[in-house]
Amino acid sequence: MQCHSIKMKVKNIASGSKGNCTIVLCNNTNIIIDMGISYLALKRSLEEKSLSFLDFKAILITHSHKDHIKGLSTLIKHTKIMVYIPEKMYKEIKDIVPKDRCVFIEDKFNIEDVDIELIHTSHDTDCSVGYIINYNDKSLVYVTDTGYINRKFLSKMKEKDMYIIESNHDEIMLMDGPYPRFLKERVISDKGHLSNKTTAKYLKKIIGKNTKNIMLAHLSEKNNTEKKALEAIEEELGNIDISITIAKQDKESPFIEV
Repeated sequence: MQCHSIKMKVKNIASGSKGNCTIVLCNNTNIIIDMGISYLALKRSLEEKSLSFLDFKAILITHSHKDHIKGLSTLIKHTKIMVYIPEKMYKEIKDIVPKDRCVFIEDKFNIEDVDIELIHTSHDTDCSVGYIINYNDKSLVYVTDTGYINRKFLSKMKEKDMYIIESNHDEIMLMDGPYPRFLKERVISDKGHLSNKTTAKYLKKIIGKNTKNIMLAHLSEKNNTEKKALEAIEEELGNIDISITIAKQDKESPFIEV
Protein backbone atom coordinates (compact mmCIF):
# COMPACT_ATOMS: atom_id res chain seq x y z
CA MET A 1 0.00 0.00 0.00
CA GLN A 2 1.39 3.42 -0.94
CA CYS A 3 0.23 6.95 -0.34
CA HIS A 4 -1.26 8.78 -3.28
CA SER A 5 1.25 10.98 -5.07
CA ILE A 6 1.39 14.11 -2.95
CA LYS A 7 -0.37 13.07 0.23
CA MET A 8 1.08 12.58 3.69
CA LYS A 9 -0.69 10.04 5.89
CA VAL A 10 -0.20 9.59 9.62
CA LYS A 11 -1.21 6.80 11.97
CA ASN A 12 -0.53 6.61 15.69
CA ILE A 13 0.15 3.01 16.69
CA ALA A 14 0.50 3.56 20.47
CA SER A 15 0.77 6.54 22.78
CA GLY A 16 1.31 6.70 26.53
CA SER A 17 3.69 5.75 29.31
CA LYS A 18 3.75 2.07 28.27
CA GLY A 19 4.93 2.67 24.70
CA ASN A 20 4.90 5.14 21.82
CA CYS A 21 5.04 4.66 18.06
CA THR A 22 3.71 6.56 15.04
CA ILE A 23 4.09 5.98 11.31
CA VAL A 24 4.19 8.71 8.65
CA LEU A 25 3.70 7.75 4.99
CA CYS A 26 4.92 10.18 2.31
CA ASN A 27 4.52 8.39 -1.00
CA ASN A 28 7.70 6.26 -1.10
CA THR A 29 9.44 7.92 1.85
CA ASN A 30 7.91 6.32 4.93
CA ILE A 31 9.07 7.07 8.45
CA ILE A 32 8.58 5.56 11.91
CA ILE A 33 8.63 7.92 14.90
CA ASP A 34 9.74 6.17 18.11
CA MET A 35 9.83 2.44 18.79
CA GLY A 36 8.43 2.04 22.28
CA ILE A 37 6.43 -1.06 21.38
CA SER A 38 7.67 -4.53 20.51
CA TYR A 39 9.03 -5.35 17.07
CA LEU A 40 6.37 -8.05 16.64
CA ALA A 41 3.54 -5.70 17.59
CA LEU A 42 4.60 -3.18 14.95
CA LYS A 43 5.26 -5.94 12.38
CA ARG A 44 1.71 -7.29 12.87
CA SER A 45 0.27 -3.79 12.67
CA LEU A 46 2.08 -3.03 9.41
CA GLU A 47 1.07 -6.36 7.86
CA GLU A 48 -2.59 -5.58 8.57
CA LYS A 49 -2.14 -2.51 6.35
CA SER A 50 -0.27 -4.42 3.61
CA LEU A 51 2.96 -2.73 4.68
CA SER A 52 6.28 -4.16 5.81
CA PHE A 53 9.48 -2.80 7.30
CA LEU A 54 10.90 -2.83 3.75
CA ASP A 55 8.55 0.09 3.01
CA PHE A 56 10.28 2.33 5.60
CA LYS A 57 13.36 4.47 5.03
CA ALA A 58 14.00 5.77 8.55
CA ILE A 59 13.11 5.82 12.20
CA LEU A 60 13.21 9.07 14.15
CA ILE A 61 13.69 8.89 17.93
CA THR A 62 12.44 11.65 20.23
CA HIS A 63 14.50 10.58 23.26
CA SER A 64 15.95 7.55 25.01
CA HIS A 65 13.31 6.70 27.63
CA LYS A 66 12.13 3.10 27.52
CA ASP A 67 8.58 3.90 26.40
CA HIS A 68 10.10 5.36 23.20
CA ILE A 69 12.88 2.85 22.38
CA LYS A 70 11.80 -0.46 23.95
CA GLY A 71 11.62 -2.29 20.60
CA LEU A 72 14.49 -0.47 18.90
CA SER A 73 17.25 -3.07 19.38
CA THR A 74 15.08 -5.82 17.84
CA LEU A 75 14.08 -3.53 14.97
CA ILE A 76 17.78 -2.90 14.26
CA LYS A 77 18.53 -6.65 14.27
CA HIS A 78 15.72 -7.59 11.90
CA THR A 79 15.64 -4.68 9.43
CA LYS A 80 17.96 -2.35 7.56
CA ILE A 81 16.12 0.80 8.67
CA MET A 82 18.47 3.63 9.62
CA VAL A 83 18.08 5.49 12.94
CA TYR A 84 18.05 9.29 12.58
CA ILE A 85 19.10 11.08 15.77
CA PRO A 86 21.06 14.14 16.92
CA GLU A 87 24.64 13.04 17.69
CA LYS A 88 24.18 14.09 21.33
CA MET A 89 21.53 11.39 21.75
CA TYR A 90 23.83 8.59 20.64
CA LYS A 91 25.58 8.08 23.97
CA GLU A 92 22.19 7.27 25.52
CA ILE A 93 21.36 4.53 22.98
CA LYS A 94 24.84 3.31 22.00
CA ASP A 95 24.35 0.03 23.85
CA ILE A 96 21.44 -0.92 21.60
CA VAL A 97 22.24 0.75 18.27
CA PRO A 98 25.53 0.27 16.42
CA LYS A 99 27.01 3.54 15.20
CA ASP A 100 26.89 2.44 11.56
CA ARG A 101 23.10 2.19 11.80
CA CYS A 102 22.78 5.86 12.79
CA VAL A 103 22.45 8.98 10.70
CA PHE A 104 23.39 11.99 12.82
CA ILE A 105 21.10 14.89 12.04
CA GLU A 106 21.35 18.66 12.23
CA ASP A 107 18.49 20.99 13.13
CA LYS A 108 17.39 20.86 9.49
CA PHE A 109 17.78 17.72 7.41
CA ASN A 110 15.98 15.69 4.82
CA ILE A 111 15.12 12.07 4.19
CA GLU A 112 14.90 11.90 0.42
CA ASP A 113 12.06 14.27 -0.53
CA VAL A 114 10.86 14.87 3.04
CA ASP A 115 12.22 17.98 4.81
CA ILE A 116 12.44 17.83 8.60
CA GLU A 117 13.25 20.40 11.26
CA LEU A 118 14.05 19.64 14.90
CA ILE A 119 12.24 21.14 17.85
CA HIS A 120 14.49 20.94 20.90
CA THR A 121 12.29 19.87 23.81
CA SER A 122 12.83 19.99 27.57
CA HIS A 123 12.71 16.61 29.29
CA ASP A 124 14.72 14.80 31.97
CA THR A 125 17.21 13.33 29.55
CA ASP A 126 20.34 14.74 27.90
CA CYS A 127 18.77 15.09 24.48
CA SER A 128 15.11 15.17 23.52
CA VAL A 129 13.51 16.49 20.35
CA GLY A 130 10.29 16.89 18.46
CA TYR A 131 9.88 17.17 14.70
CA ILE A 132 8.33 19.37 12.03
CA ILE A 133 7.90 17.14 9.00
CA ASN A 134 7.25 18.77 5.61
CA TYR A 135 6.30 16.87 2.49
CA ASN A 136 5.33 18.82 -0.61
CA ASP A 137 3.00 21.49 0.78
CA LYS A 138 1.88 19.54 3.88
CA SER A 139 3.31 19.81 7.38
CA LEU A 140 3.12 17.76 10.57
CA VAL A 141 4.34 18.81 14.01
CA TYR A 142 5.19 16.01 16.45
CA VAL A 143 5.95 17.05 20.05
CA THR A 144 5.67 14.94 23.20
CA ASP A 145 7.59 14.60 26.47
CA THR A 146 8.48 18.18 27.24
CA GLY A 147 7.94 20.45 30.23
CA TYR A 148 7.55 23.52 28.04
CA ILE A 149 8.18 24.70 24.47
CA ASN A 150 10.77 27.41 23.94
CA ARG A 151 9.38 30.51 22.24
CA LYS A 152 11.85 30.19 19.37
CA PHE A 153 10.52 26.74 18.51
CA LEU A 154 6.91 27.68 19.16
CA SER A 155 7.17 30.29 16.40
CA LYS A 156 8.49 27.61 13.99
CA MET A 157 5.45 25.47 14.79
CA LYS A 158 2.90 28.03 13.62
CA GLU A 159 0.19 27.37 11.03
CA LYS A 160 0.94 23.72 10.26
CA ASP A 161 -1.57 21.25 8.82
CA MET A 162 -1.49 18.74 11.67
CA TYR A 163 -0.26 18.67 15.25
CA ILE A 164 0.47 15.58 17.33
CA ILE A 165 1.14 17.13 20.71
CA GLU A 166 1.34 15.91 24.27
CA SER A 167 -1.56 16.61 26.60
CA ASN A 168 -0.24 14.57 29.49
CA HIS A 169 -2.07 15.52 32.67
CA ASP A 170 -4.75 17.50 34.38
CA GLU A 171 -2.93 19.54 37.01
CA ILE A 172 -5.53 19.00 39.77
CA MET A 173 -5.75 15.25 39.11
CA LEU A 174 -1.96 15.04 39.22
CA MET A 175 -1.57 16.94 42.51
CA ASP A 176 -4.48 15.08 44.16
CA GLY A 177 -3.47 11.73 42.67
CA PRO A 178 -1.48 8.69 43.82
CA TYR A 179 2.01 9.68 42.61
CA PRO A 180 4.65 10.26 45.30
CA ARG A 181 5.62 13.90 45.74
CA PHE A 182 8.96 13.63 43.89
CA LEU A 183 7.19 12.19 40.85
CA LYS A 184 4.51 14.88 40.88
CA GLU A 185 7.25 17.50 40.98
CA ARG A 186 9.05 15.82 38.09
CA VAL A 187 5.91 15.75 35.92
CA ILE A 188 5.05 19.43 36.47
CA SER A 189 8.65 20.64 36.16
CA ASP A 190 10.21 22.30 33.11
CA LYS A 191 11.73 18.90 32.31
CA GLY A 192 8.50 16.95 32.72
CA HIS A 193 5.32 16.86 30.67
CA LEU A 194 2.80 19.32 29.22
CA SER A 195 -0.51 19.68 31.06
CA ASN A 196 -3.85 19.92 29.26
CA LYS A 197 -4.05 23.64 29.97
CA THR A 198 -0.52 24.41 28.79
CA THR A 199 -1.04 22.45 25.58
CA ALA A 200 -4.31 24.25 24.90
CA LYS A 201 -2.63 27.64 25.38
CA TYR A 202 0.20 26.67 23.02
CA LEU A 203 -2.24 25.46 20.39
CA LYS A 204 -4.17 28.72 20.56
CA LYS A 205 -0.94 30.52 19.64
CA ILE A 206 0.12 28.27 16.78
CA ILE A 207 -2.87 26.86 14.89
CA GLY A 208 -3.70 28.61 11.64
CA LYS A 209 -5.97 28.52 8.62
CA ASN A 210 -4.25 25.38 7.27
CA THR A 211 -4.69 23.40 10.49
CA LYS A 212 -7.10 20.51 9.92
CA ASN A 213 -6.10 17.98 12.59
CA ILE A 214 -4.93 17.98 16.19
CA MET A 215 -4.07 14.72 17.94
CA LEU A 216 -3.59 14.89 21.70
CA ALA A 217 -0.94 12.39 22.74
CA HIS A 218 0.75 10.74 25.73
CA LEU A 219 -2.25 11.10 28.09
CA SER A 220 -1.49 9.85 31.59
CA GLU A 221 -3.64 6.90 32.70
CA LYS A 222 -3.65 8.05 36.33
CA ASN A 223 -3.59 11.84 36.02
CA ASN A 224 -5.84 12.60 33.08
CA THR A 225 -8.98 11.66 31.20
CA GLU A 226 -9.85 12.11 27.54
CA LYS A 227 -12.77 14.28 28.62
CA LYS A 228 -10.54 16.65 30.59
CA ALA A 229 -8.01 16.92 27.75
CA LEU A 230 -10.76 17.79 25.26
CA GLU A 231 -12.44 20.23 27.66
CA ALA A 232 -9.18 22.16 28.07
CA ILE A 233 -8.90 22.52 24.28
CA GLU A 234 -12.52 23.59 23.94
CA GLU A 235 -12.16 26.13 26.73
CA GLU A 236 -9.13 27.73 25.07
CA LEU A 237 -10.00 27.38 21.37
CA GLY A 238 -13.80 27.52 21.44
CA ASN A 239 -15.70 26.12 18.49
CA ILE A 240 -13.13 25.50 15.79
CA ASP A 241 -13.40 23.65 12.51
CA ILE A 242 -10.50 21.31 13.30
CA SER A 243 -10.67 17.57 13.88
CA ILE A 244 -9.44 16.76 17.39
CA THR A 245 -8.58 13.17 18.26
CA ILE A 246 -6.92 11.39 21.16
CA ALA A 247 -3.98 9.04 20.66
CA LYS A 248 -4.51 5.93 22.76
CA GLN A 249 -2.23 3.45 24.48
CA ASP A 250 -3.97 0.28 23.35
CA LYS A 251 -5.80 1.28 20.19
CA GLU A 252 -4.39 2.57 16.93
CA SER A 253 -5.73 5.74 15.39
CA PRO A 254 -7.15 5.59 11.87
CA PHE A 255 -4.93 6.86 9.07
CA ILE A 256 -5.21 10.64 8.94
CA GLU A 257 -4.55 12.35 5.62
CA VAL A 258 -2.64 15.54 6.29
